[in-house]
Amino acid sequence: MVDRAQLSRPPLERMLKIHDILRRGTLVNCTRLCSELEVCRKTIVRDIGFMRDRLNLPIEFDPQIQSYRYTQPVTSFPTVQVSEGELVALLVARRALEQYRGTPFHRQLEVAFDKLAAGLKDRISFSPADELGSVSFKNIGLGKTDLTVFNALSLAVLKQLQVTFKYKKPGGKKPDKRTIQPYHLTHRENLWYLIGFDLERKALRTFALPRLDSVEVSTIEFTRPSTFTPEKFFSGAMGVLQGDGDHQVVIRFNAQSADRVKEREWHESQVMHELPGGRLELRLRLGALEEVETWILRWGTAAEVIQPLVLRERLRKVSESLHDMYKK
Repeated sequence: MVDRAQLSRPPLERMLKIHDILRRGTLVNCTRLCSELEVCRKTIVRDIGFMRDRLNLPIEFDPQIQSYRYTQPVTSFPTVQVSEGELVALLVARRALEQYRGTPFHRQLEVAFDKLAAGLKDRISFSPADELGSVSFKNIGLGKTDLTVFNALSLAVLKQLQVTFKYKKPGGKKPDKRTIQPYHLTHRENLWYLIGFDLERKALRTFALPRLDSVEVSTIEFTRPSTFTPEKFFSGAMGVLQGDGDHQVVIRFNAQSADRVKEREWHESQVMHELPGGRLELRLRLGALEEVETWILRWGTAAEVIQPLVLRERLRKVSESLHDMYKK
């Protein structure tokens, strides 16, 4: 025999039903609620007590009409309890979504934040639009990702299914077919990437999603190694290129740029030393030099590479090429 309690509605569903009845002004008491919700009187009393004391809903029992009622209008059921400060943080996060425009999650998160804010707007004493008018976010070069490609790869990562796709390297003439065991999806440097084991090359590879095409998810299962973690995989990367080297990079910044460097965390391995005259020395441990080379060039003459010598030589050649380019 099935326990009747197992067939009754979950607590939240019961309270939503009670809320709907009270919001419409329907006369209702414990007897009617017990019959309609198929629970005992004790359960109804407990639910109403929770709604009144924990959710701060204006419920009272009117002995003149022998019915529960709302003492003031209630437009929405407060399924989430937050303070004003927490709501401000929530709305700031909503504004922060703009920096992820063009990514697959943007629209879904936008809708979710709007629903949360709408459900709480009658519990605050200020206008979010006015309060957050001076808050904005901006990222340059947001990557574009096909939602169909993203959904297919996220399914393959979740269920550990082998995939095939065509991949075109930057500057390549035509795409190559790849067969991959997908390990992880990551959003780095404003772009989505897939980390996977390339079965033909017998090694882990990183693929930028905008360069993928013709994705097919197979039914072939694989087991992701327990030793793999994205933190470990990218530990030697300035951004995305992890490399297989072990480079101690030392960069010195002039006094005018030192404070700007100190304001951010550039890499997990960074160590900073203040030098005489307000200058700053930054040390990094990286597996590849391509990305840090590009990053150093952004600082112009404010940054000087001390080591490794191979990176210093590469930057010298780049500076000579730039000189020749602009001299013309």
